[in-house]
Order: sequence, then structure tokens, then C-alpha cells
Amino acid sequence: MKYTGKVKKLLKSVKIGDKVRVESQGEVFKGHLMPRAGASGGILVLKLGNGYNIGLKPDKVKRLKGPRRVKRVKVKAKNDKKKKSISILLAGGTISSKVDYRTGAVKPAMTADEIITFTPIIRELANIKARVLFQLLSENMTPKQWNIIAKEVAKEVKAGADGVVIMHGTDVMHYTSAYLSYALQDLPVPVVLVGAQRSTDRASCDTHVNLSCAVKAAISDIAEVMVCMHEGLSDDACVLHQGTRVRKNHSSRRDAFKSIGVLPFVRVYYPSLEAEFLRDDYARRDPSRKIKLVNGFESKVALVKAHPGMSPKLISSFKGFKGLVLEGTGLGHVPVKSSAQNKKVLSALKKFKGLILMTSQAIDGRVDMNVYETGRDLLKIGVLGNYLNMTPEAAYAKMIWVLGNAKNKEEAKRLINTSIAGEFTERSEVL
Repeated sequence: MKYTGKVKKLLKSVKIGDKVRVESQGEVFKGHLMPRAGASGGILVLKLGNGYNIGLKPDKVKRLKGPRRVKRVKVKAKNDKKKKSISILLAGGTISSKVDYRTGAVKPAMTADEIITFTPIIRELANIKARVLFQLLSENMTPKQWNIIAKEVAKEVKAGADGVVIMHGTDVMHYTSAYLSYALQDLPVPVVLVGAQRSTDRASCDTHVNLSCAVKAAISDIAEVMVCMHEGLSDDACVLHQGTRVRKNHSSRRDAFKSIGVLPFVRVYYPSLEAEFLRDDYARRDPSRKIKLVNGFESKVALVKAHPGMSPKLISSFKGFKGLVLEGTGLGHVPVKSSAQNKKVLSALKKFKGLILMTSQAIDGRVDMNVYETGRDLLKIGVLGNYLNMTPEAAYAKMIWVLGNAKNKEEAKRLINTSIAGEFTERSEVL
């Protein structure tokens, strides 16, 4: 993290984080001195006021003025009895990340206090209590972490929280939101998952907007598990998606999350934080309702995408697994006809001893295995999910939850075909 050579001599008493003024090649740059590592220690790095970093060669620096010490101020806010109390749980992800200047990579590293200081408006909305559960990029999560989050949310609710916000990585946030929707039953208060597509030290960071809107949702009357993210590319609104009817549909855009087959519950405008309700079929806040934690899970579940030339060995490789979720083509199909290899796929599925659940990789629409003979062959061997419109991710989380809580196979089948948290709908709406 230390500077070397000419830069080291140039800086003298300047410390990392100090604000300095640098004249170089006829231009003036003002910013905070950033850390630099290893072989790159010979370049002076400043974070400018616009949020971007600039690297300057020391032999091009004409004058460096400073330093101006930056004091770290701890925010001590008194609780206001007129405001609701919101618990914020940090689970990692981009929303609580910053650049590691040793590697140049983004990693989860911010503390609870840093997050609150970064978005001070949330203290105007509610009494805030924040703590770190773990710091993981969400692609590294397992059902074990989902279970931990569920237990910690229930703990906060039982302790009197008026709402819970979970700061989470975006890559698999829709998996987590689905599991929490099944595990946290009879919610008396809102539970909001929120993420960011840009880390907090980038100029285009969306943490401030998303977290502000998430806390606004957490003090609302919607007692559901929700996902709060940008509605569009601009910083003018976020929407609150139903936890079981949402998925990440873009790898990098700030409006990556979309509701599937339903409207979001509510739109929160920024910066006014005014709420526009888009649906009324949600559970209302009710402090007298007692949360029920049903948080069993079975990790031996696989999500498999059907594809042309699918090998029967793929199915056979999951021997010993308790559940298999198929992401079928179209109405819910897997290649099981016409060739010897395809027929072996059907045979491998028939030999699988766990539950098999069909979804569609088309995302929108409903599974219907009665239309074509391929689907009927799958129904004959006991594949579940006919007529359902669960997203593959919500179905995967449901299979994990069902197999972790059902007493036997018959109960598991019944639960798969029962809507626990709106993961499938009775009707398909034209939106």
C-alpha cells in the first residue's frame, strides 16, 4: 500500500486520505491521496471530487500543496421515539464493497458505520441499527448462508425491529429473496433486500439511491419479502419487487432486476422518497402478528438447464441428490425422443430417486407438459411443476426449502404444488 521512489519523496508528510492540490502539466487537480501497491508505487493516485481516480507521474508534478487532514466523524444519532426502528444486516456484495488498491479488484469491505455515514438520509427516515452478518460476494453463497440470514432476520423482528433491510450482492439476490419468502412466514413487518451494481467508491455508485429507497420501503405497510433496485438507468426511482417473482436480467445495468409475470409492489421516487403503490395484493404490516421461522434446507439439489445434445451422464451425475430442478425449453421440455442418447436422458430421469421439478427457461409463461408428447413422457415418470409459472431460481430455492422441511416425499410433492409465497400465480396476467 506504500508509495516508492520519487512519489515517496514528493509526499513527505502527506498521509493516505489527506486532501491535496497538485499542479501537473498546466492543470490543477484536487483530491484525496489514495493508496497504491507494489510495482505501481511510482504513480501518484488521487480520488477527484467527481469520484474518479487519476494517476500522475511524479516527474510531471510541478507543485503539491497540502496536506489537509480529513477527520473521521462518528455519527451518533439519538433514537427518535416518533420514528420506526429499522435493522440493517450486511451480507456483503457490491453494495458494501470498495476497491482493494493492492489488487485493483472490488471486494466486500465496508463496515456498518461506513454504510450509514455514506447514506446519512436514512437516519432522517428511521432509527437505524446496523451490523455485519458476513462479507461475501453473493455468487459464493450457499443455502447455509440463506439459513443464517433467515434466522438473523427473525431475531431482529422478535427483538422489535419495525423493518429489516438486508444489504446483499446482486448476482444471486433473487435466489436469497425466494428462500426468505418461504422461510419467513407470517411476517409482521417489511423485509427488504437491496444491492448495488456499482461499488461505493465509483462515481456511478447506486448504493445511496437504492439504500435510501429500501429504508423507505422498510417503514412502509408492506409486510413482504421484497427486492429494492433501480427501476431505470437514471437515479429517479427504485421499485420493490416481490421476493419470489423477480430475477436479475442484466449483468451490469443498474436496472438489472425485473418483476416476472407481475408488477412490482411499489415505486419509490428519488430524491423525494414518495411512494406510488402499483399493487394492493400484499400482506399489511401488523405488529400483533408473530413471525414463524421455517428455515430447514436441503443442499443436495441441482438446477439443470436442458439443451440440445444433452448427455444422460449429466443427470446420472446427480445420483444421491434429493431434488432436481429442470430448466426446460419452451413449455417444459427435455430432449427425450428421436435418438438413442435422448432416450437415455429419459431413462436417467426415470432412475433418479429424488423429486424432479420442471420450469421453463423462457422465463415468462407457464409450464404445460400436456401439449407435446415429450412433456407427456416426463409427466408419466412423475416430473412435477405442470401448469406452474415459477422462475427457475424461485423453483430451485423452493425445492431446497421443501426438502428441508417436509416430513416425507408425499408432503414434499404437496408443498411443491402449493403456493407458499406467491411463487406461482393462478392466472397469467397481460402486463
